[in-house]
Amino acid sequence: MTINELRQKRAQKLAAARAFLESNRNNDGVLSAEDDAAYTRMENEITALGNEISRMERLEAMDAKLSFPVSAPITEKPEQPAKTEIKTGRATDEYKKAFWNATRHKDKDKLTPEMRNALQVGTDSEGGYLVPDEFEKMLIAGLGDATVIRSHAYVFKTSNGLHKIPVVASHGSAAWIDEEGAYTESDDAFGQVQLDAHKVGTIIKVSEELLNDSAFDLEGYIYSEFIRRIGDKEEEAFITGNGSSKPTGILNATGGGQVGVTTASATAITADELIDLFYSLKAPYRKNAVWVFNDATMKIVRKLKDGSGQYLWQPGLKDGEADTILGRPYFTSAAVPTVAAGAKTVIFGDLNYYWIGDREGITFRRLNELYAGNGQVGFLASKRLDGKTVLPEAIKLLQQHA
Repeated sequence: MTINELRQKRAQKLAAARAFLESNRNNDGVLSAEDDAAYTRMENEITALGNEISRMERLEAMDAKLSFPVSAPITEKPEQPAKTEIKTGRATDEYKKAFWNATRHKDKDKLTPEMRNALQVGTDSEGGYLVPDEFEKMLIAGLGDATVIRSHAYVFKTSNGLHKIPVVASHGSAAWIDEEGAYTESDDAFGQVQLDAHKVGTIIKVSEELLNDSAFDLEGYIYSEFIRRIGDKEEEAFITGNGSSKPTGILNATGGGQVGVTTASATAITADELIDLFYSLKAPYRKNAVWVFNDATMKIVRKLKDGSGQYLWQPGLKDGEADTILGRPYFTSAAVPTVAAGAKTVIFGDLNYYWIGDREGITFRRLNELYAGNGQVGFLASKRLDGKTVLPEAIKLLQQHA
């Protein structure tokens, strides 16, 4: 089935679900338990079709990338030969080979003198090794694909544990001036955001049998476990972190986004409140803004209509077009709180004003004896980073009534 056919099928199911919702509400405007279960099944089918459309779009994008020509066309002037890149430090093939050999072998004496010398450039203060540059880039890219906030935030590298960022706290303004009148001073006010280097880590266990099996993809296993575990903790901190030994989250009362709307109900959200939240964000930030909430809140939002009877949620019908709410794309994250009294349940803003500073170097340390009794070897993986909102007015929050 083609992507367009899937889109048409999803549109049909969406229309059927809306018709079902309209015709089965009781006098109080709600569904019976049986009808609610039936409607939920319809929603799940629509979501599954959306996921399949996204998968096929990604496959098409990869096919298109692989179809690019591998060489430039011949021109009148021959191209200059490309300069050979000289790799140093953790970027060399020697370091990569030595790192993965040291990861597999308990006894470092089994490494050749050349490998031991290569590893010296990546030895950290805690007895572990910094991962090869190429693998570090893969891990950082994987974290961006696996998490919502990192994929939309401004991410940069820092070589030390402290980074001070000057930000504009308030903007100056112009004024009308009489002939030969004096200019009114109105300068921008600057503040400062300080990014530290908080450590996040995990212990990944591998059986000795698998570790000694050369066919076992150790690199792939460590990659997937690192992304899953570290990604979950990062996402949680970027959203709800309190800044104590972890990043300051977008929802944090101090240093987070601004509350744009407080709902009238502790357990519900209305269409008007989402529209108010949309316009509480200044126009310059709305053009790049996205919605973020959890799946339970998404179920509520999918049923909301505006004053004209149109659903706020609209499916993307064209190639590469995202599903939207009030014209802006949305993403779901389990780290955003569920609807409850006092909870901040919806994020809407330009997440490029949430900055993430990754300290260079992801460390792996082999733990030989700690899990030896279970026939396992542990790998302690850690990285240092911090994240903070640099312009609170660019990210608005919806908070439930207390």
